[in-house]
Amino acid sequence: MMNIQSLRADTPGCKTKIHFNNAGSSLPPLPVLNAMTEYLTLEATNGGYETADFKAAETNGFYKSMAKLLNCSPENIAFTSSATSSFSKALSCIPFEKDDHILIANEDYISNQIVFLSMQKRFGIRLLRAKSLSEGGVDIDDMKRLMDKHHPKLVSISHTQTNSGLIQPAEEIGELCRQRSIHYLVDACQSAGQFPVDVTKIQCDFLTGTFRKFMRGPRGAGFLFVSDKILKTSLEPLFIDMRGADWKEKDVYTLRSDARRFEEWELPYALVVGSKAAVDYSLAVGLEEIEKRNTHLGQIVRKELLDLGLTLLDKGKHLSSIITANIPGKESTEVLQFLRNKNINTSITQRSSAVIDFDAKGVTWALRISPHYYNTEDEIGLLVEALKELIK
Repeated sequence: MMNIQSLRADTPGCKTKIHFNNAGSSLPPLPVLNAMTEYLTLEATNGGYETADFKAAETNGFYKSMAKLLNCSPENIAFTSSATSSFSKALSCIPFEKDDHILIANEDYISNQIVFLSMQKRFGIRLLRAKSLSEGGVDIDDMKRLMDKHHPKLVSISHTQTNSGLIQPAEEIGELCRQRSIHYLVDACQSAGQFPVDVTKIQCDFLTGTFRKFMRGPRGAGFLFVSDKILKTSLEPLFIDMRGADWKEKDVYTLRSDARRFEEWELPYALVVGSKAAVDYSLAVGLEEIEKRNTHLGQIVRKELLDLGLTLLDKGKHLSSIITANIPGKESTEVLQFLRNKNINTSITQRSSAVIDFDAKGVTWALRISPHYYNTEDEIGLLVEALKELIK
């Protein structure tokens, strides 16, 4: 059983805020803060290069910790500045040609949708979107049909949606891609740290994520998983630098054999050690236990919102710790600020972040509430009382 009070004692932000914006940027625990401040202090007193050498074992430990989290080898892990950076680096190594197809879902993340539209405009690739089920989530049968008809160069899916609680069937899609030898890219930005993510079960070629959300790590830090299958090829990021390759002759360079070929030489080392601390903290708490706790808290929030008469916007067979609701007659900025004035952090998702999904649901914005395992039932009660006051 989790010791919630101990976890909250580890979280300084709990003293002043009720934080239900973990899908945006979570509250980091003390081990994360301490790891980064210690590193920065060493840099300030000893020098950046010298500190990097002195702390090399700890920074290298980041890759080992991430490997435990995702069930892979340290060689499959690269550190990046964000999930979006990871996503772009992965895309840049695939040799797309005009009229190649990319297959995605309607619910995929805004930045992913935009980059595919940009590629369609610049390179002439063809973007396909699989149908959505009436009950929510991508239609696997339609995705299979599109794979067989168009033989896409890439299938990409957002595992957990940022604009709703939906969890997509990433493992089923991975099996379809494996059977057809299709490159498979998974955005796990909202999944990592919220529940177990196993790349061997998902069978993806690339998996991207960030640390600031449910991982409870620092901002400006992300990760990229690259499969053995990809690493055994000559695929490389478009803008590779001396981190990812060795310059052998005037016109010759050789690739690193591991996923660090996707990194840049200049790393924010304080963020690397902070990210390692966040991973280790999640592993110590236990991802299975985190998932159980989050499911419990999410069920309470959804029931309380329904009891208030609010309309929930989350659809799908499997729902995450992201809860979205519509509040008729209120402006989004009014709702956000009202709750912030009561020291309750939430988030607002606008239509521009989820055009297809929100148009289908007939809304222009949604209140997003994202509890995490360190939140309490009492905090949910205070949120509900505040919303009751707001909508009366």
